Amino acid sequence: MIMNNLLVEKMSRYDAPQKVKALGLYPYFRVIESDQDTEVTINGKKVLMFGSNAYLGLTNHPKVKEAAIAATQKYGTGMAGSRFLNGTLDIHLKLERKLADFVEKEDAIIYPTGFQVNAGVVSCLTGREDYILWDELDHASIIDGHRLSFSQKLKFKHNDMDSLEKQLQKCDLEKIKLIVVDGVFSMEGDLANLPEIVRLSKKYQANIMVDEAHSLGVLGRQGRGVCDHFNVLPDVDLVMGTFSKSLASIGGFIASSEVVINFLRHNSRTYTFSASSTPAATAAASAALDIMINEPERIEHLWKLTDYALKGFREMGCEIGHTSTPIIPLFIRDDEKTYRVTLDLFKEGIFVNPVVSPGVAPSDSLIRFSLMATHTFEQLDFAMEKIEKCMQKIDALHKVLV
Repeated sequence: MIMNNLLVEKMSRYDAPQKVKALGLYPYFRVIESDQDTEVTINGKKVLMFGSNAYLGLTNHPKVKEAAIAATQKYGTGMAGSRFLNGTLDIHLKLERKLADFVEKEDAIIYPTGFQVNAGVVSCLTGREDYILWDELDHASIIDGHRLSFSQKLKFKHNDMDSLEKQLQKCDLEKIKLIVVDGVFSMEGDLANLPEIVRLSKKYQANIMVDEAHSLGVLGRQGRGVCDHFNVLPDVDLVMGTFSKSLASIGGFIASSEVVINFLRHNSRTYTFSASSTPAATAAASAALDIMINEPERIEHLWKLTDYALKGFREMGCEIGHTSTPIIPLFIRDDEKTYRVTLDLFKEGIFVNPVVSPGVAPSDSLIRFSLMATHTFEQLDFAMEKIEKCMQKIDALHKVLV
């Protein structure tokens, strides 16, 4: 006899994916059969990749792959324990030193994933009487981090400095106030208003943590990120970054003062209770960082592509919001149409990512188009031609007559 199972009963009511599949529009978990390059193979079909976060195009760089292979041969495939116990290698320490120096902080620690950095740092830095202030469009890992914290949480409107100041005015001046923002917002592609955030932090004696996941390798000197881009690195208390974008690996780091890092090293649960980063991932990220520093032409080409694409999409009549980065949102503002454009573009040989509810409001659904330094202008022209064709099909272009 099958007993009642309330969990299964509840889960069976979740049918959103099935509804999209029934329409023949399901766009997720597409299986890639090749390396992560500007062109990938899916079901034997070659398509241009404009949905990757590998902004510098280093995931198949020979030096990065060689470093990962050499580390595996020397140290093996895994650490079988946490950094806190048996999982610390000399290459972990060397990478932490390189990262701290790169973002001009006293110390740094690396985590197995970027998500674990934000979840583990934001959740443990502040206490019950302290405050976490966060932008409403912050990454899910930041949101999960403050959910785990016992601190008071104050949300402010996206990049709205009046909203942030009103929330700061609610805080006790004698308590810790941690402002946590994305440097580049991962779906919209716009930059945090760090100069104003720094000004307000000084006015209200607050601290700042910036997630550089999508700005490391893209903005600032040698790709140091948005804090460097705005010349506010000394005013930002904690700099977070990931390895899974520009650094062509998996993992993340937090850099700060020695006293903050010492506290995190012994109290951040996603660090002390997670298995250590693999030798291959650590060595790959380190090699990618070296390439990023020593080959500035990659970032220069990425920005030439970005400027060209931003101009082209605006002239095409695409609504792209406030982006000024290689992350370009093509707003469609309808979930089903967004799915349809994604499928139509795939048939035309273009891989892009749909962003629909509940990730965003249905009225904010979009196609996330992202560039890599290894794209060519010919590839970009081809993609933009296909996008114009598919967007015209759903009447999503709004050309402005001059």
